[in-house]
Amino acid sequence: MHSFCPNQEEASKNMEVGVDSFAAMFSGNSSRLISDTDALAQLLERIEHADRSGLDIFGIGEHHRKGFLDSAPTLILAAAAARTKRIRLTSAVTVLSAADPVRVFQNFATLDLISGGRAEMVVGRGSFIEAFPLFGYDLEDYNELFTEKLELLLNIRKNEFVTWSGKFRPAIRNQAVYPRPLQDPIPIWLGVGGTPESFVRAGTLGLPLMVAVIGGETRHFRPLVDLYREAGKKAGYLPGQLKVGLHSLGYVAETSQEAIEEFYPGYAEGMTKVGKERGWPPMTRARFEAQMGPGGALLVGSPEEVAAKILRHSDALGGISRLTFQMDSAELPHDKLMRSIELIGTKLKPLLG
Repeated sequence: MHSFCPNQEEASKNMEVGVDSFAAMFSGNSSRLISDTDALAQLLERIEHADRSGLDIFGIGEHHRKGFLDSAPTLILAAAAARTKRIRLTSAVTVLSAADPVRVFQNFATLDLISGGRAEMVVGRGSFIEAFPLFGYDLEDYNELFTEKLELLLNIRKNEFVTWSGKFRPAIRNQAVYPRPLQDPIPIWLGVGGTPESFVRAGTLGLPLMVAVIGGETRHFRPLVDLYREAGKKAGYLPGQLKVGLHSLGYVAETSQEAIEEFYPGYAEGMTKVGKERGWPPMTRARFEAQMGPGGALLVGSPEEVAAKILRHSDALGGISRLTFQMDSAELPHDKLMRSIELIGTKLKPLLG
């Protein structure tokens, strides 16, 4: 039996909706690659459009590999902050295991000041491993690194003057960390995949949870979300403090058929490419259609159909506070992404209550 979440209905009514991007320099399913300069210019235009269209949040990932332009996400977010007015700007995710928590905090505190208090961060361990050798870390220390660095980051967020020591970084002895952000505290979400320990860690620390569900059926994550809420309750946090967000692959068009036909070719190609690295079978139309089913993870369709599916996912997880679309995976052209963002903000979001 699933435990009842008393703030389930409230979470759905106040659900934030946004978009996450990996700043991928895709060609839009054509043979003509666009330049890095054009790709970033288009990305900033999409963030500005998301702000005008009423979306609540825009996130930028962090990758250190060819084909992605998001190795310095706070720079992209700072550029977006100067061109937007209300949308919240976040990482999606910051690869904290391979970063210095002092610099992470300083970068996001600066972003918070530039944006007038609209910065957030989602911290996690990332789904690719290039950052570890690039910054001189041993992948075998994967979990220990993240645990220690998260502890330091939270210490810096809480205290202007920091005294701390650990295994992987020189000790800090009563040193101040500046600047301080406008928000006190600046929001820090924990980005998780499917590891039970990660869900328990987030609950024990009382951090909001961002769950990446890119395959399978979303409802299967309910036991892990319950672990998070139970750990948070045990640690003394109220249900309203234990927010759950959902990061899903998706795309919205005027009709479901249009969305499917535009999304599938690039999605199949991209997932097959990643699958070769990870030992997954090639993406087929049958597997895609299974993901498109009532409980499947993909959020592809008309505003009405996708909104209904989001509400089903929220119900299955006991209430979610935030939903972010990841649309880069289908290598769609800029004009299609702009239209989808507009539909999400003006047509889909009002249907969520």
